[in-house]
Amino acid sequence: MKYAAFRAAAERAFEEIPEQYKAGIDGLVVSREAVPRREHEGVFTMGECSTETWPSQWDGPDTTRSSVVLYWGSFQQMAREDAEFDWEGEIWETLTHELRHHLESLASEDQLEDVDYAMDEGFKRDDGFEFDPWYYQKGDPEAGGVFRVEGHAFIEQRWTADRFAAATSIPFEWAGRTWSVPRPDDLGDVHFVWVSGATEPPATLELVLVRKRSLWQSVTRLFGGPALEVLESEALAKPATPRA
Repeated sequence: MKYAAFRAAAERAFEEIPEQYKAGIDGLVVSREAVPRREHEGVFTMGECSTETWPSQWDGPDTTRSSVVLYWGSFQQMAREDAEFDWEGEIWETLTHELRHHLESLASEDQLEDVDYAMDEGFKRDDGFEFDPWYYQKGDPEAGGVFRVEGHAFIEQRWTADRFAAATSIPFEWAGRTWSVPRPDDLGDVHFVWVSGATEPPATLELVLVRKRSLWQSVTRLFGGPALEVLESEALAKPATPRA
C-alpha cells in the first residue's frame, strides 16, 4: 500500500472511532518512517501514543493530552515479510492499541504496559534469548487459567511431579470443548507446550505446565536455588467432546 492510500485508510479508521474514546487526543499523525525495534531484529514499531500530562489534582482529557502516530514505513517493512499482510486490519489493530494506551493514561492504569512487556518477552523467546518464563501472566487474564497476549493464548496448569508421572495425557478446556495432548516426557519447572489443532492461524495456543512445589522448596529457590528448568515442546490436540 502506497503512502497516500495508507494515510487515507488510517484517517478513515480514526474517524470511525466514537468521539468518547478520543477525548484528550490531539490528532492522528501518519509518518513515513520505519522504526526498527533495536532489541528485536526484523520487528518494527507500528505505532506510538505520545502522551503529555500537566500537573493537576484531577486526571482527565484536559490535563492528559496525546497524539497517535502510525509509521507507514514500519507497516511496509512488515508487509514485505508477509504475503498475506492485512493492511487495513493491522491499521485498525495498531490504532486501537495506541488509543487504549491513552485511555489507560487517563485512568492511571498500566495494564497495556503489562501486555507490551509480555509481547517484548515473547519476542526474546522467539529470537532464542533469555526471557522471563512468567511473561504470559502479564497478559489479559480470563477464567480457567487462561492469559491472552494479543492473538496468543496461554493456559496455565499446575502439576505435582507424582501426578504428572502417572498421567498419560494432558487434558484442557478450550473453546467450549475438552481436548487433550500426549503428556511430554519431562515436566521441568515451566514447560511450554505449543498446541496445534485447536485454533486457527494466526491465533496460537500454548499450555504452560508449571511444577507445583512445596512451600519449603519455593522459599529455598528464592534464596539462591538453581535456575528454573524451562522446557518447550509441540503437541497435536485431539477433542474429547463434540463441538458446542
